[in-house]
Amino acid sequence: MIGRRRDNPDSPLSPQVEIFLEMMAAERGAAHNTIESYRRDLAGFMAFLAARGRLPENADAAQIRAYFGRLSGAGMAPGTSARRLSALRQFFRFLFAERFREDDPCCAIDSPRRGRPLPRYLSEEEVERLLAAAHRRGGGKGKRLAALMEVLYATGLRVSELVALPLSAMSRDGRMLIVNGKGGKERMVPLSEPATEAVAVYQRTREHFMPAGRRPDESSPWLFPSRSRAGHLTRNRFGQLLKGLAVDAGVDPAKVSPHVLRHSFASHLLAHGADLRSLQQMLGHADIATTQIYTHVLDERLKRLVKEAHPLATKKGPGNG
Repeated sequence: MIGRRRDNPDSPLSPQVEIFLEMMAAERGAAHNTIESYRRDLAGFMAFLAARGRLPENADAAQIRAYFGRLSGAGMAPGTSARRLSALRQFFRFLFAERFREDDPCCAIDSPRRGRPLPRYLSEEEVERLLAAAHRRGGGKGKRLAALMEVLYATGLRVSELVALPLSAMSRDGRMLIVNGKGGKERMVPLSEPATEAVAVYQRTREHFMPAGRRPDESSPWLFPSRSRAGHLTRNRFGQLLKGLAVDAGVDPAKVSPHVLRHSFASHLLAHGADLRSLQQMLGHADIATTQIYTHVLDERLKRLVKEAHPLATKKGPGNG
């Protein structure tokens, strides 16, 4: 039944909740799973109100804040709290529209802050194993994979930017890339010496990857051409190559993806002294707030710096005090 809690069948929901859920199903066409989710979320709040002798008709913002304070104290994730608040917002909006109430108490409630998850990244040793495994591969495909890996780790490009690099993106000396990023914004990204060398070696075999059926005088505009419909290596194909490379390198394939390598580039760069503004420019972030997801690395670096360099960080031995 819609109007009863499965976890406690003796605790019926209020008539208003039942009407609200029926409206969601009949008028908005909400799926069964959606209705069940609303039912569970609203049942928790109804039980909270009932324990305080309150009904939805006379609950106020203070009770709603107390409810979410309790959830937070119990360790509920901000994302789950946000979902429950969304259910309450719709419910109280319904009560107001149907004149069960003269106000909407949720208007005074702020959404819980969602903590941003820390980016997943590989250790420097794991990345070195991936690069070494790529360089061990022979033939043109091995040279291409080594170039892709070196460029990705040297620049932190998005995978869509990497596979669709035009040949003209390379500077004449091969040490810079001009990247056309999100929103058509161009940025210049320096290449490491290993990346420059890997691309130069790969370009001697680039002809091998040209699309089939092209004219002898026809060239490809892409740095990493392929026989795909797009004319260049696809994101999916590179992802497959990366998983296979992880197996060869003895790195858990579940941990490895193009985006994880982008995070690894950023995290390792900060750990070795780069500043956030420079990293923002290289990653192509429009807002430095996006780049700040990597500040956990800076926190660790500062802790290490204080531990190693602060004059009072190390306990003085007997007789030295």
